[in-house]
Amino acid sequence: MNISFLGLGSMGAAMATNLLKAGFPLTVYNRTAAKAEPLRQLGATVAASPAEAVRTADLVFTMVTNDQALEEITTGPDGILSTLPLGAIHASCSTVAPDTNRRLAEAHRAHGSFLVASPVFGKPDVAAAGKLWVGSSGATAEVRAQLTPAQAAIGQGIHDFGDDPGAASVAKLCGNFLLGTVIEGMAEALTLAEKCGLDRVGFYEMLTSTLFNNPIYKSYGKLIAEQHYQPVGAPPAIIRKDMNLVVQEAYKNDMPMPFANIIRDRLTATVALGEPDVDWASFAQRVSDDAGLAGK
Repeated sequence: MNISFLGLGSMGAAMATNLLKAGFPLTVYNRTAAKAEPLRQLGATVAASPAEAVRTADLVFTMVTNDQALEEITTGPDGILSTLPLGAIHASCSTVAPDTNRRLAEAHRAHGSFLVASPVFGKPDVAAAGKLWVGSSGATAEVRAQLTPAQAAIGQGIHDFGDDPGAASVAKLCGNFLLGTVIEGMAEALTLAEKCGLDRVGFYEMLTSTLFNNPIYKSYGKLIAEQHYQPVGAPPAIIRKDMNLVVQEAYKNDMPMPFANIIRDRLTATVALGEPDVDWASFAQRVSDDAGLAGK
């Protein structure tokens, strides 16, 4: 199976590296060409354009920043669909609106190829370890099954959401929303504890060794307890985009989601500060700010 991977940010580069380690022939493309060089050294072929990258591909992974970038790389003048072989599969891994993947799936159908939404859960270190959780939806069960060996090379588990190419994107947005509620909830609890005289780190350690003993509360809670938001899993601007998509999807489906608006507003305030190199969980600092604990 010839695989192409387009989009080599921190997540994409880690995923592409694991495909190479699994022995798949790999062609890569990134708008900033220098980011492809480490993969070239590992044995990947580097293409100069999306069209060139997919010319002989059986399977194409994309991991790009937003809906606009995905549409451009797929249907643009030098995009995937200008050269993609008939019957090839596009695994769309980016966090985008469900309707974006539905619309692009129609473009693939008209072309004679397939789109399968394949968003992933996990930070870059999880991606590097090949331990992502992978969603999958779109086309048919038979088409999705063809992706399984490649998806297994990047993840520890695959969850099938059926034939709707937007379904896995819905799952991804809901999952990111839940992560946001964890961060907001932990920030509020730890800040109240601190204002009442408790040591916030000690309280975090108690919580995550008892009632909230799971990886999400432990990993994000540690950042919040110590108020040290490195390493950067995803920057605030990227996840604010995701929260915008959550709110838009909720509005479209007549679904009130007050927590989603709170998280989006926290992220907007964080983006406005222009702080470089902080994880999106740093929006938890806005809770301390509001409580008069800024800089303490």
